Amino acid sequence: MNLFDNTPTQSKNLLPFGGTVNYYGRIIPIEEANNFYETLLQGIEWKNDEAVIFGKHILTKRKVAWYGDKAFEYTYSNTTKQALPFTKTLLELKELAEQTSGECYNSCLLNLYHNGDEGMAWHSDGEKDLKKNGAIASMSFGAARKFSFKHKHSKINVSIILAHGSLLVMKDETQTNWLHRLPPTKLITKPRINLTFRTIVT
Repeated sequence: MNLFDNTPTQSKNLLPFGGTVNYYGRIIPIEEANNFYETLLQGIEWKNDEAVIFGKHILTKRKVAWYGDKAFEYTYSNTTKQALPFTKTLLELKELAEQTSGECYNSCLLNLYHNGDEGMAWHSDGEKDLKKNGAIASMSFGAARKFSFKHKHSKINVSIILAHGSLLVMKDETQTNWLHRLPPTKLITKPRINLTFRTIVT
């Protein structure tokens, strides 16, 4: 079963059960979103992501960056990152995400996908560093990409297209019950920048 919807859902839950996902659609005007995209592309300290899988050290084509209110450590894929101080631009976008979602965040994991060949496999953000059932605000810039959810037991799928300048928020038991991914596609040739504002507990 594939439920597909591409309309803003701030007033309804995109998931049929077991979690909460709200899509606010484009919350930043196109010209302003273009400026943010260029600023992030040039001003963020991008690095190839690292992972240790079955004891083998892997470098991804996708690039990442980790920022926060403090020098938070965040461990995933058996590697640990230390947060850089928020930039002025990231603080501005964090405030916008907080005002829109009604949540608070203290860190941001950024992803740079150079084209549609680069994606993210099925996973859930359930690391011990993250606030249990806390909100994760996903802000998108650049190429519009499909984003999918799959229930861990029923295998129901829910997909949506994330637009340039848009915001999607995952919260409650979403990470416990659902996987999500950014599927690769040959149809996309331009980059996408994704900001995921989240809360680290110390």
